[in-house]
Amino acid sequence: MKNTFFLSFALALSAICMPKQLLAQESLTRVIEDGGTGPYSAVMMTEPTLTTHTVFRPADLSVFGKKDKLPIIAWGNGACANSPWEHVNFLNEVASHGFLVIAIGPMPKEGERGGGKSMSSQLLDAIDWAIAQNKDENSPYYKKIDVKRIAVSGMSCGGLQTLEVAPDPRIKTIIVCNSGIIGNAGQGMPGMPGLTKDHLKKLHTPTLYLLGGPSDIAYKNGMDDVERINHLPVFVANMDVGHGGTYRQPHGGEFARVATAWYLWQLKKDKKAALLFKGQPCGLAQSPGWTVEKKKMP
Repeated sequence: MKNTFFLSFALALSAICMPKQLLAQESLTRVIEDGGTGPYSAVMMTEPTLTTHTVFRPADLSVFGKKDKLPIIAWGNGACANSPWEHVNFLNEVASHGFLVIAIGPMPKEGERGGGKSMSSQLLDAIDWAIAQNKDENSPYYKKIDVKRIAVSGMSCGGLQTLEVAPDPRIKTIIVCNSGIIGNAGQGMPGMPGLTKDHLKKLHTPTLYLLGGPSDIAYKNGMDDVERINHLPVFVANMDVGHGGTYRQPHGGEFARVATAWYLWQLKKDKKAALLFKGQPCGLAQSPGWTVEKKKMP
């Protein structure tokens, strides 16, 4: 059973016992909410070998190894932001279910909105780092990462960044949140990937679109993407909450529940989680507030 008090105490004690040169690093570890509702209490942290990103992962890595490894999830933020400040509840909740989540941007301070702009290539930087950590005998992640189970996801601009890197053959699934390719490249906000609809033909993995319903500014673009994707399994789920989704709600709200189930199914072959998407009707179609469509899926 998770215990936030003892987890926080353990983190503080480790800082006291740590050499002075590492204290700054340890201070960049924080428990979000209660660590998440999953079986592995999670933390948000900065890794000294990847200070350009924020890591969300189970606090106790000792339970992971040969039989149970951490799949990789790289995350791109809304507004092309170089900080995951808006998504910490969502990302931490996903991590608590046994995933290594690596978000673009340095770890945000409590109550602070991060600034600066990000690039799609930072998603691939996250993947490259995780793969290298799995090989490094001196890393706490040594042989604990499932480098063959990789997802890329993102919200709004981060969803376009996700689509831009999605052709990478290492990627096994993607989630596009509150996003979709704009009809005419270059019409979006400055810094957004200038993709055209032809890019959708390059996708090669099962794909989930999570949209905020007709009031979501990205609704038409996302639904148009789904209509055009006919060569691979695609699932689109809408909840009428607008462009902001539910990321900032406790434990990431409904968007976190659905995204986590998708990751569990696609990256951990969880049959129970799959029922949210499989079947006629699927489980999510029977959940209050959701409307769904799917192609090439049972």
